[in-house]
Order: sequence, then C-alpha cells, then structure tokens
Amino acid sequence: MSLFVPPTRRATLVGAGAILLAGGLPDRAQAVAAGLFEDVRRHGARGDGTTIDSPAINRAIDAAARRGGGTVIVPAGRYLCFTLRLRDNIALVLSAGAVIVAADPAIHGAHYDPPENYQEEQYQDFGITHVHNSLIRGDGVSNVAILGPGMLHGLGLDREGPGDRWHGRPDWRSAAALGVSPRELALRDAAERLQVGRANKTIGLMRCRNVRLDGFTILQAGHFAVMAHGCTNLRVTNLLIDTDRDGIDIDACRDVRITGCTVNAPKDDAIVLKSSYALGRAVPCEDVLISGCKTSGYAMGSVLDGSYRLSDYKSPDKLGVLGRIKLGTESNGGFRGIRISDCICTNSRGILMGVVDGGTLEDVSVSDITIRDPVNHPLFVHHGARLRAPRGTTVGRIRGVRFDAIAISGARMRFPCGVEGIADAPVEDVTFRNIAIVAQGGGTRGDAERDPEYRRTTSLEVTYLGTLPGAGFYARHARRLTIRDISLRTERPDERPVVALRQVDGAILDGIVSQAPRNAVLDSRDGHAVALGMITTLP
Repeated sequence: MSLFVPPTRRATLVGAGAILLAGGLPDRAQAVAAGLFEDVRRHGARGDGTTIDSPAINRAIDAAARRGGGTVIVPAGRYLCFTLRLRDNIALVLSAGAVIVAADPAIHGAHYDPPENYQEEQYQDFGITHVHNSLIRGDGVSNVAILGPGMLHGLGLDREGPGDRWHGRPDWRSAAALGVSPRELALRDAAERLQVGRANKTIGLMRCRNVRLDGFTILQAGHFAVMAHGCTNLRVTNLLIDTDRDGIDIDACRDVRITGCTVNAPKDDAIVLKSSYALGRAVPCEDVLISGCKTSGYAMGSVLDGSYRLSDYKSPDKLGVLGRIKLGTESNGGFRGIRISDCICTNSRGILMGVVDGGTLEDVSVSDITIRDPVNHPLFVHHGARLRAPRGTTVGRIRGVRFDAIAISGARMRFPCGVEGIADAPVEDVTFRNIAIVAQGGGTRGDAERDPEYRRTTSLEVTYLGTLPGAGFYARHARRLTIRDISLRTERPDERPVVALRQVDGAILDGIVSQAPRNAVLDSRDGHAVALGMITTLP
C-alpha cells in the first residue's frame, strides 16, 4: 500500500487517507471499511458488462469528494458507463482487469452529459470545443488522477462531428444578429442536435490544474482519446492508446509532460498540440515536453494485441495513414517552449508543425528522434494564412525551430524534409543538424525543375506541394536557415539536388554527406547569402 501523491509541485496529499492501489490488496475490505478509499461496488456498480454503472461510479466519486478527496477504486470487471465526472482531489484507479466501456445511447437507453461552451463564433470543430460530452470529464477541477493498469474502451463513442461555425463560412450569421443565444443557433443545425446526449471523447478536460493520467490503456477512443484545454501541470505518462482518430490533444495548456506513452492512430494524429479558441480567447500552448513516446499508424487494435498489422486507410489525400506528432491545425494562441525528444515514429507521417490561424510558434526543439517508413515528409515546418480566427487577426510568425540528432529511414521519394513559409511572413531561424536520412530515391531531372504550387491561404497539411525538387531538403520563403552535418543515402539514383532552396535569405549549408556529386548538392534560386561549407560525396 502506498500513498497517492498528486502531481503538485509541493507534493501535498490529496484528501485525508488517499490511497493508491494498483491492484487488489488483501486488506481491501478493511481499508474500505475504514474509509480510506471508495470501492465502486459498494456504491452499486456491478461490472457485469450490461448494467449501466456510471451512476454508481459517480456516487463513489461524490462520496470521496465529500470527505475532501480520496481514491476511488474500480475493481476487475466490465463497467458500461455514460459520463463520469471528476471532482477535486480525486484519484480514479482502474485495477488490473477493470474495463470502463463507453455505452451507446442508441442501444443502452440513456445519454452522456450535453455539450457546453457554446460560443458566438466557433473557430474549431465541435469535437474540440466541448468536453462535457466525454466518457470521463473534468471541468475546472484540481488535483485529480486517472491511474491504471486497467482500460478505457470507447466502444460507444462517435468518431465524427460537425465542423466550425465562424464568419469565414459563406452562410454564417451570428447569434447576436439573429437575436438568439449561441446555443439556440447551434441547435438549429441538425448535425449539432444529433450530438446532444452522445459523446466523442474518452477523456475531456477543461481548465483543470494538477492532473495525472498514468499507466492505463485506451482502446477505440472515439474522436479523441485525451482532450485537454487550458490545463496546467498536466502529466500524461505510460499510456497505451490504440485508436482510429486522435490520441492525445493538448490545447492551450501550460506545463505539460507527456512521457513514456505509446499512441497508435492510423486515421488521425497520435500526439498533437493545439492553441484553439475553445477557451473563448487566444491562449498559447507552452512549456510542453513530449519524451520517450512511440507513435504509429498501424491498424487499430494491432499494437495492443502485438500483431502490428498494416492499415488500409488512405486518407483524403490518398497517401495513407497519419499517426504523427504535430503542432498546429488550430494555432490561434501560438506555441512556445516545446521540447520533443527521444521518440520513435513508425509507419506514420513523422513530425509536422506550423501556424495557419495567426499566433507565434517559437522556441521549439526536436531531438533524438527515430523515424521509420514515414508516409510523407519526415520533418516539416509550415506557415499559412487560413486565419480561422476573429476579424482583424493578422498572419503569425514562426521562428527558432531546431531539429537535431534524427535518424530517418524508408523516406519516400516525393517527400523530403522541408520548410514552407509565406511570402509576407517567411519562416525564420530553422536549424536542421545531425540528420541521417535513408530514402528511396528515384527523383528525375524533371522533378528537380518543379516549381511547387504556392498557397498563402491553406491549412497545415502540405500534400498540395506535390513532389519536391530536393532529394533531402526543400525550403521556400525562409530566413536564416541552417542545414548542418547531414547525410543522405538513396536506394536508387536521384537526379535532384540534396537541398533545393527558393526565396531563402541567409542559408548555411555545411557538413553535407551524400551520393550526389559535389556540384549537385545545392539548387538555390531567388535567394541571397547562401554559405556553402564542407561537402563529402559518398561512393
């Protein structure tokens, strides 16, 4: 038996006698009788897979909360549930063999908590805006934990939902102009009405403080396995997530550590940082560490069962699975102080970052990464001007991004690493260093002469660029770019230069090792001040 200590800096205990039991202990009955923790079965939970157990589990949480907090134990069993509501100073422990299963309202005759947080303008999709429509939700709570080793199974959760609602839509009209509330206006949409009573997130957190998610499994998580908005001091450790939409979404949060997690997400992002308008204002996502994690895009369930089956998903761009680590999609508040290190990305889309809705991305480092068989660009920084944001929002900035000590194998011919800025806001101060690439090769002279399509107004995805004119690196609309200590090996001859630059001002290329002849390493056009250092040609 060990004391549960919440993830606060002062390490104060949560509630009198809060106890963490990773599994059953011989003295459980005595501990329950002494009021040291709440066993959900004592509050009526059956765990038989057919009884709706969420009322009983919520009673156990409420009983612990009335004492000032404590630990709620879910013993082995299969617990069919609608919304579970976290409260202050609560640790919810999923014992070995415990599975909380998301019920389906259409089958089980009840419903999840309705969506909250209706806004005059919704600059992000429905699923990102709300958290009450989750299997487990926390809204404004502090000192909470969900602990393993059990499982959350999002069987009855939705994978899809309505999109955004803002002035950029041709048919948009404000609630104020129509004389109704934002909620009333939203519910005029049949798609939004259908969402009331349903849920699309396994865990939804809004404005929470001191949160620990540790040691459990999430299978088939709906649209989002973990969605956190505006949270501080959040620790996500040792989770296994095997799903077919988003894994871990960290939105406008501060002081977050995601460590030791395995996330398989063939049909969406595995780990993604956002800075949306779900909080009703632009808030940066900052001071985030992602370390020691594994991401992939294998068929859902195949990482959990150990078979690692390939997924047949092609995605709208027909390239294949996703499963990437990403900063962006929603970028209203920007990103700063982000560290991604010691991760393995396999059969996925690698690492993509950028801003497209205003905001500033700065002070981001990616280091000690292994990327195997990337579906598209292994590493990419992208600036766009979609500006899905309040009227008057101007383009953002990207500056101070560092990639270091990265090994890439199985890279596809069309997709080198890259930087794509916009003409009126170039990407600044990006460094690629100690990057070893093994690629398929096969690029032609015609590929080397391509002028990729330029789009100022675009989302974060960069598939529209097509085959890029560099075999290893491509950059356009950038300033002070450094590419140093790079090796590129191709399985087939490639007629493109190792590095292709377009409208780049101030580039340093040094320590390049490749199979290309010395005079074919660089193609720089419409740029200035390119400093070319040591080049080594491989046999």
